[in-house]
Amino acid sequence: MDGTATRVTTPTPDRLLNAPLPQLLAEHDVDVVEIEAEPRFTGGTFQRPDGSLLFVRPAGRPAVEWEITARALLGRALRVPLPPPPAPFEVTEVPAPRG
Repeated sequence: MDGTATRVTTPTPDRLLNAPLPQLLAEHDVDVVEIEAEPRFTGGTFQRPDGSLLFVRPAGRPAVEWEITARALLGRALRVPLPPPPAPFEVTEVPAPRG
């Protein structure tokens, strides 16, 4: 990989669920920051004004948890219908405040 991302417009549900996560994040220009967070927080996303995505990953959590969370967040952000994540995970969309 040469460090440049190739934007894929709309991936299939199968691709979002099965492609290597680092590849998916690169294809969709997703930046990931890691933070210390309370135990119930499993991750979040923010769509920047330019359309790029920022994912927030809690530090020190299991890799499998991040796989589930990141794929669910990417599916929601790209409006790709995915099956619901396994319990106890859920995706909650918080609308941006109107200013």
